[in-house]
Amino acid sequence: MGWAEVFPRILGEGVDVEFRAYDGSRAGRPGADVAVEIRSPLALSHLAASPDELGLARAYITGALEVHGDMYETLARFPAIALDEVPMRTKLELFGRLAASRFWWPVRPPAEEHRARGRRHSKSRDSSSVSHHYDVSNRFYEWVLGPSMAYTCACYPTEDATLEQAQFTKHDLVARKLGLQPGMRLLDVGCGWGGMVMHAAEHYGVRALGVTLSRQQAQWAQKAIVDRGLADLAEVRYLDYRDVPETGFDAISSIGMTEHIGLDELPGYFTAMHDKLRPGGRLLNHCITRPDGRRKAAAGKFIGRYVFPDGELEGPGTLMSAMHDNGFEVRHEENLREHYARTLRDWCANLERHWDEAVREVGPARARIWRLYMAGSRLGFEKNNIQLHQMLGVRLDDGAARMPLRPDWGA
Repeated sequence: MGWAEVFPRILGEGVDVEFRAYDGSRAGRPGADVAVEIRSPLALSHLAASPDELGLARAYITGALEVHGDMYETLARFPAIALDEVPMRTKLELFGRLAASRFWWPVRPPAEEHRARGRRHSKSRDSSSVSHHYDVSNRFYEWVLGPSMAYTCACYPTEDATLEQAQFTKHDLVARKLGLQPGMRLLDVGCGWGGMVMHAAEHYGVRALGVTLSRQQAQWAQKAIVDRGLADLAEVRYLDYRDVPETGFDAISSIGMTEHIGLDELPGYFTAMHDKLRPGGRLLNHCITRPDGRRKAAAGKFIGRYVFPDGELEGPGTLMSAMHDNGFEVRHEENLREHYARTLRDWCANLERHWDEAVREVGPARARIWRLYMAGSRLGFEKNNIQLHQMLGVRLDDGAARMPLRPDWGA
C-alpha cells in the first residue's frame, strides 16, 4: 500500500478529493478538482510526531504537504477531521511503516510556532502573544484586510455588499449602539489599526482614544490619523488597556479583544471597563465565542500555537454572566456568525489575489498559516462551531440605564 492510500483512512473514505504521494501512489477520486499531495517523508514524520490537526498543519506549513485547489473547498469536503478518533490499528500501522522506512520526526516544529512564556495573561506574556500575531507586516495586512484595515467581523447590509461597505456598516453599527454624539469620549480597547477610533472621530465628532499591544498597529494608526486630518480628535497608543490612566469615558468599544482575555481574567476585565465609564456609559463587547458553554475554551493546537497564542473562546452565556456580575446590565445582544463567514471569504480572496506578494513579504510558512487558518475559520462559522456575538452593556446611573425604550440603531 502506497502512502497516498493512508490518508483517506485518516481523513475519511469516499471524499471528493484526490490523494497523491511522492512514492507515486494515488488514492481518492482521480482527477478531482482538489488534491492533497504528500510531497516528502517529512509530512509523515510530522504526523507521526503529532497524529492530530497539529501534525497536519505542520506538514502543510513546511510545504511537505501541499493542497492543490481552493483551501476552503478542500477542508469543506472532509465531513470531520477528528484525528484523535483514528482507529488505533491505523495509527500503529502508520508508526510501523515510519520505523520500517527509517523515518524520524523533526526535532523542532516550524519556526513560526509560538511558545508563550511567563504567567498566562500577565502583561508581558499578553504583549508577546499579541505581537506574534499582529506584528507581522502592515503591508501584508493591507493586502488581506483591504483599505479598511479592520481585522474583525464585518456586517454585510446586503447580499452583494463589498467588504469595505460591510466594515463601514460594522463600525457604524457599533457607534449607533453606543449612542455616540459629538463631544463624547470613546475608549476603544484592542483597537487594531484604529478603524473604530477614526470612524467615531470622523463621522460622530467623538474624541476617541484607542489602545493596542501591537507596536506596528499603533504606528500605522497614528500615521493614518494624521493623514486623515483627525489628530485633534483621535489618538492610538501602544498601551495595555490595564494601564490607561483616563476615566469617565462616555462609551467603550471592545471589538475582537475579549478572545485574548481568558476566562479567569474576565471579572477583572469587565470591572476595569466598568470603572473607566461614567454612570450611564455603554460598553459594546464584540467577540468570537463558542456556540455553548460545554466546549473547552482553549484554542485548538494549530490556532493556539501558530495563530492566537493563549486565545480563549467562551460561550455567550459565560460572557453575559461576567458582564452582569461585574457592574453591567446587558441591554442587547446579537449573533453575527454568518457575517464573519462572509468576512473570511473576502479576506481569503484578498490573500489569493496577493499570494505571490504575500509570500515575498512574510515568507511561505507564514502565508500558508494564514491560508489554512482563515479557510478553516470560515468553515467553522458556517458550521456553527464558532460564533460572533455583540453584547451591549450599560453602567447604570442610580438604577437608570438611560437607554431608548426600543433599540434605535436600525436593523
